[in-house]
Formats: sequence, C-alpha cells, structure tokens
Amino acid sequence: MYFVTIRNATDRAITLLGRKWVVQHADGTQLVIEGDKIVGETPRLAPGEQFSYNSYHVTGLDACVHGSFHGVDELGNRIHVILPAFEMSIPRG
Repeated sequence: MYFVTIRNATDRAITLLGRKWVVQHADGTQLVIEGDKIVGETPRLAPGEQFSYNSYHVTGLDACVHGSFHGVDELGNRIHVILPAFEMSIPRG
C-alpha cells in the first residue's frame, strides 16, 4: 500500500486528469499502469490545496515505483507532476 499527497503550489487552480506508474519488479520485469482519473476522481485543487489518497499495486514482488500525474490549470495549460521513486515491499509475516 502507498500514500500520496499532491499539493498545488501554483497561483492557479489545477485539475488532475490522470496518472502513469512504472513498476520495476525485483526480478527485472516491468509493469506500466496508465489511465484517466486518480482513484476514480479528477480532483480540482485551488492554490495551496492538496489531494491525498492511498492505494496499492497488485504485485507479488518487491518493486521500485515511480510515476507522474497530468492535468490542466485553469487557463487550459497542461501540467505534469513527477512523483519521486519509492520502494514498495511485500509485507513479510
């Protein structure tokens, strides 16, 4: 499971429209997940607002994940937010 918070640090409202994740598994295989919306939503963030969510990737292996979000600002300019890489580890009982 992972937790993400996206904060609008601009002076314009933005709408997040989709995301892309690249999951690099410990065995060297790669999975790319891309699609519209973010956990079923297209959040609109005023300047200074944030959007938080948690989710998970169905995988049976530890992985390194990086991703990005895309959307538009209130003037219709495209925006692209890059999320730094993070480790996703399978819980060990």
